[in-house]
Order: sequence, then structure tokens, then C-alpha cells
Amino acid sequence: MNFLDLAKNRYTTKTYRKQKISAEQISELKEILRLSPSSINSQPWRFTFVSDEKVKSQLAEASFFNEQKIKEASHLVVFRVVDNLNLFEEQITAILPEGAIAYYQQIVKPKGEEAVKNWLQKQVYISLGYFLSACAALEIDSTPMEGIDTQKYDELLPIDGYKTLFAVAIGYRSVEDKNQPHISPKTRLKAEEIINEI
Repeated sequence: MNFLDLAKNRYTTKTYRKQKISAEQISELKEILRLSPSSINSQPWRFTFVSDEKVKSQLAEASFFNEQKIKEASHLVVFRVVDNLNLFEEQITAILPEGAIAYYQQIVKPKGEEAVKNWLQKQVYISLGYFLSACAALEIDSTPMEGIDTQKYDELLPIDGYKTLFAVAIGYRSVEDKNQPHISPKTRLKAEEIINEI
């Protein structure tokens, strides 16, 4: 299937069937996330794959209207961003070339802590797009969700210096999922409304 067909068929899954994703595909998804692009190769993230049913259930209970999706799905992937700027600066000093570090020090950092943290969060959202596309290519269904109690997630899955931004349930759609494109066609703005040519 080409990428355009994947884009037409990918959707936010509302109902999953109880089927586990293979260990091989989970390993592949982990490597794909590791290879995600980010500005200056900053990589300000941590990803946690949760398959343990007890932990998944605890996280589901901290996920408002997303609770059932998480309980049904094979895995929940938690996306986190670095929240300790000293930790982040130590990381980039150790792994990035001088030019990239100079860009951060001269262009990004002078904007202040709030702007830096906002920039870091944007990098994690880039990895989300990459991940959702990878899932579609592997014929794995997904549900990205910001509707979670991120503070509770951090209490349940603490990682020093990082905070939860969002999570993605992954698995296989139920045949009864009414959000499938062949049942509920996608609604998108027309191309001429959002794309310009010069």
C-alpha cells in the first residue's frame, strides 16, 4: 500500500479487539521512535511501552473518556518530554556537534525557559506524527490522546527530569468500530482551502 492509501485508511481507533501486537513489531516500533527526527537532533524525549494489564488499567483510569480504549488495546505508549533544562543541556553537550549546540545556545535558549520548553514539546509532537504513520504502515491501529491526567501518569510511571505530554493506544480495531473510514468517512477541508501554490 502506498503512503497516500495509508493516509486515506488510517483513522483514530475508538474500539479495539483483544489481540496483542507481536514482540517483533513492538521492537520495530521502538526502533522507529528512536530514529524520529527532531530539530538539531535534540531528541528531548522518552517513550514508555506499557503492556502489563495492571499498569495499563491504572493508566486507563487516569485517562477520562479514553479509559476503555486503553483497556482494550494491546499496548499504551507514553510520550514524555524533558522538563529539566540542565539535564537536556548535558545531553546535547555530550552528543551534538558544535554547530547544533551553538544554535540552541544562541537562537533557542535566549528566548527564555518557557519558550525553550515549548520548543522541546514540539519535537515530541514530530515523533508522534512519525509514530502514527509507522503504525499505519505496519497495519497497527492507533489512538493518540491528550485527554489524560498527565500528573497521574507521572506518578504511576516516574522518570526523573521528564513529564508526560500524551499517550497513544495501539492494537487492532474491532470490526464493530464505527469510526472506521468505510463507515464514517473522513471529513477534511478541501485542498484548495488549505494548500497554496506560488
